[in-house]
Order: sequence, then structure tokens, then C-alpha cells
Amino acid sequence: MEAWLQAHVHALLAALALPEFGLSSVFVIAVVSATLLPLGSEPAVFGLVKLNPAMFWPAIVVATLGNTLGGMISWWMGYGAEQAYERVTHHSAELRALEWLRRFGARACLLSWLPAVGDPLCAVAGWLKLPFWPCVAYMAIGKFFRYLVMTAALLWLFPGAVP
Repeated sequence: MEAWLQAHVHALLAALALPEFGLSSVFVIAVVSATLLPLGSEPAVFGLVKLNPAMFWPAIVVATLGNTLGGMISWWMGYGAEQAYERVTHHSAELRALEWLRRFGARACLLSWLPAVGDPLCAVAGWLKLPFWPCVAYMAIGKFFRYLVMTAALLWLFPGAVP
């Protein structure tokens, strides 16, 4: 049984490494990593590009789209959480930390690329009912540049072909 499982896991991992499956894997990982779950998508993007350098731009674009979709999901989670909070407490939540975000508005979502605080920032934007589409646009810009810079930097730091 263990040998069967190991063979199937190995086959699945080999299939996911292929370019036609690699992009879909990057997309799913990028979506999940942009929610509040602790997962990084940069290793998947870097791995795909390292194995197939011609996939640099498709990987960056797919990761950006997936991570932005994950940010959109977080925005809606924050919006729903705020609605539930108001229903239970019968008043709006106002905290000083939230005021900073309210002052910057949707532009604060440019910081969604930051590790540790970026993904919760998208949820807080939903909580504050910041305008959805401007938030999405700023998220996409920030996330695109994160993938572009991080992947290019990793390729520069770790040059050479993979055997």
C-alpha cells in the first residue's frame, strides 16, 4: 500500500511540474496563499520558472491573477465578518488602526504584497467597506510587482540550468 501511495504521489508531483500543469498549480497556490492561510506562492513560481525559463512571464501573470483573486476572497471575508459583527453587536467597529486604513482608502491595498500583513490588509479593506474594484486594482499592481521583483531576484541569485 505504501509503495502504491508513494508511486502515485510521485506521479502527481511530476505531472504538476509539467508546464501545462505548472501554471494551474501556481494559480491554485497563489489563490490559497493570498487568503489568511499561511502559505507562500513564491517557491512555486520560482520553481516553475527555474525548470522552464520560457514560462517567466506566464508564471508572473498567472501568479498575479491567482494572488489577486485570493485577495478578493479575503476582501469579501472581511466584508462578511464586518456585517456579522454589526448584526451581533448592533454597532459599527471603529479602532484607531482602522482609521489609518480608512484615510488611505483603496490605495492601502498596494501594500497587499507585504509578507504577514498584506493578506490580512485585504480582509480589513473589506471590513471597512473600501470600494471593491479600486482595491482589486491596487492589489493587482502590488502583487504583480512583488512576483516580478522576487522571481527576477531569485533567478539572479540562483543562476544556472537545472539538470
